[in-house]
Amino acid sequence: MRPETWTRWPAREGPAGEPSTPARRALSLIGRAVLAGVLVWGTFAPGDQHGWGVAAAALGLVAALAQAAAFLRAGREQWLRSSLALAATLLATAWAADLGHAHLLANFLWCGLGLTALIRLPLAAALPVTALSLGSYALAGGDGWAAVAATVGGLALFGYLLRLDGEARGAAVRLLRQERAARAAEAESAALAERARIAREIHDVLAHSLSAQLVHLEAARLMLDGGADRARVRERVVAARRMAQDGLTETRQALSALRGEFTPVGEYLVGLAEGERAGLTVTGTPRPLAAEAGLAVRRTAQEALTNVRKHAPGARCTLELRYLADVVELEVRNTAPRAARAEPVAGLAESGSGYGLLGMRERAELLGGTLLTGPDEGGWRVLLRMPG
Repeated sequence: MRPETWTRWPAREGPAGEPSTPARRALSLIGRAVLAGVLVWGTFAPGDQHGWGVAAAALGLVAALAQAAAFLRAGREQWLRSSLALAATLLATAWAADLGHAHLLANFLWCGLGLTALIRLPLAAALPVTALSLGSYALAGGDGWAAVAATVGGLALFGYLLRLDGEARGAAVRLLRQERAARAAEAESAALAERARIAREIHDVLAHSLSAQLVHLEAARLMLDGGADRARVRERVVAARRMAQDGLTETRQALSALRGEFTPVGEYLVGLAEGERAGLTVTGTPRPLAAEAGLAVRRTAQEALTNVRKHAPGARCTLELRYLADVVELEVRNTAPRAARAEPVAGLAESGSGYGLLGMRERAELLGGTLLTGPDEGGWRVLLRMPG
């Protein structure tokens, strides 16, 4: 037996920590009332007390019950010194009651103290208290030694079984609490992951559509400031309007993607490349991708083209989608920006959240893929590898 077994208090989640229900409270009150009635009857029914003896017996009974209640509370609150002091007081009170011919009260205090000590106190304190209590009962008992031994042994075994039962229930309650805490943590983690996923979708859609609108609106502003022809300005405004409509379409597609419903990746990239005037090459045999993998490819292509538009205006861009044996690769390349348009449109490079590449990399890693980005012959290269 481990050393801490002797000094460890019984589990609070055991009998002392069980939830109280109206039915349990009613039964507890009825049981206490019946027990008090039996003790009162056993104390005064023999008629051994007369005059001041009756008052002394009543006072002793009240004091004994108060000490018993205090001992129960001390055990419940795990106050060791108070429990031992009250146990010694109860032993003395029981001997006084036995000498005063209140044998039922004395037996109740001895047996109850021995039983309760095993249930509520650490074993190092419970065993001596139980031994003294049941030993006192055995010494004062008027029955034969066989009956007394059977009673003492039965009470000791019953108390220890109740202690083990309380420990088992306490362990079950603790495990249940841990399981509930684990489920709550898992649900919170899933909610946070879903929030992060929705945040990435919002960023991708807004960064792609709004930055495209900003290009055309900023160009229209510059044309107006320079006195350009109205038709050219109108062309830019119409283009911005078209981008806004495309943004609404992208938003609907993003919502569908969150539900796992969207067009195949190949078809989506065809439309995206046409809208951005980029070249698209598909190698390998196209096949359906898992919802998350397909969404990662779509969003990476969107973000890469958005970054080209923001940071390398006028650069030529190519997309290549490769279906390999166990993976699918998306490579987006762009050349250096044209010299005449080396500077991004005012305000465009600063648009967006600034977490595009980080979001793409996180998305890939969460799904077991990789994302490589870096300079490429004066331009930029983005390579996404996803299992699928």
